[in-house]
Amino acid sequence: MQSTARHPSRPTRRHTLARLAVAMSVAAVGAGIAAPLEIAQSTAGASTSVPLFVYSSEGYDALEVRAFEKATGVTVRIRTDTTAALVDQIEASKKHPKWGLLWVDGSTVFATLDRQHLLVTGLKPAVSWNALGTSAIPKDRSYVPTGVTLADALVYTSKVVTNPPTAWQQLAEPQWKHKVGISDPSRTGSTFPFIAGMMYDLGGDNGVRKGERFFESLKKNGLVVHTTSYQTLGSVTSGEIEIAVVQNSAAIGYAAKRPTLRVAYLPPITALPSAIGIDAKAPAAEQAEAKQFVNFVLSQSGQAVMEAGTRLDDSLYYPVVHGIAPLKTLPPLTTIKMQAITPYVWGPREASINKWFDAKITR
Repeated sequence: MQSTARHPSRPTRRHTLARLAVAMSVAAVGAGIAAPLEIAQSTAGASTSVPLFVYSSEGYDALEVRAFEKATGVTVRIRTDTTAALVDQIEASKKHPKWGLLWVDGSTVFATLDRQHLLVTGLKPAVSWNALGTSAIPKDRSYVPTGVTLADALVYTSKVVTNPPTAWQQLAEPQWKHKVGISDPSRTGSTFPFIAGMMYDLGGDNGVRKGERFFESLKKNGLVVHTTSYQTLGSVTSGEIEIAVVQNSAAIGYAAKRPTLRVAYLPPITALPSAIGIDAKAPAAEQAEAKQFVNFVLSQSGQAVMEAGTRLDDSLYYPVVHGIAPLKTLPPLTTIKMQAITPYVWGPREASINKWFDAKITR
């Protein structure tokens, strides 16, 4: 992981491999996406004097950054970490920001930063949004959606679970005692949107207490809380639990390698947009580069890199712009009952709800 300071530091092994892999990755997706040579054809040649500092927790971020550098000549410094760690760094450096652009899952994160006046507003990338994209754009355009995953899906072993739950409330039934696992919302970015979505489903925007009672019932039924989604998923294959509740992209990717695993979508399931926000205090030149990056990510070439980057994880998203099809591994959205929560209602509640969850459910 690279330093958050505004100067280059020694790259991680992941980023070194990403630099070597980006040319092959971009070439590989060319056959399936229109205008695949845009990256090579628009190379600027000389790098700019102002680096763009990207904070990201997306699996394809390093590949996207290198493709963007190649296409534009802009120099990029990237820090990868969990969403929670990146947001903590941003809020800790409000007076002297060390970031230029944030790219993570969860629009509630950006709503919270926007309330603190930390984001550039009025972002209008030159793209044609589809209905999913239009629905995820905030009124003040303080962040830009880049794709949508779902929070959360169920993963189970078909040989063990022959009659899986069909409703969320069933997870509190005796037959699932000590058999259900979830990830800590303070450590795993997709869990809070799932919690907020359950609260919203049970009582609308005033459903916090009803949601708390639901999770308290799961706690009484032996809910197992892990630090990360991959620990939760691993507990299914190890036999510690029988059902994992995780982000659908992680669920599909994990199950794809293990033929006995299945993924189920209980109604309703909450939309989880990935998004980009730009530091309102960054230099004008860096903000301009960040806007370039947004346009590149949403271009056909940028989307090709996103879809090729981690085909068994974060690349399993639903596109938000016209002309891009989701990977075939994903189920059609028409087969899923999806809901959306209001980021500006639930974002300000995230810290207190996560604190409550850690105190009352995790412990």
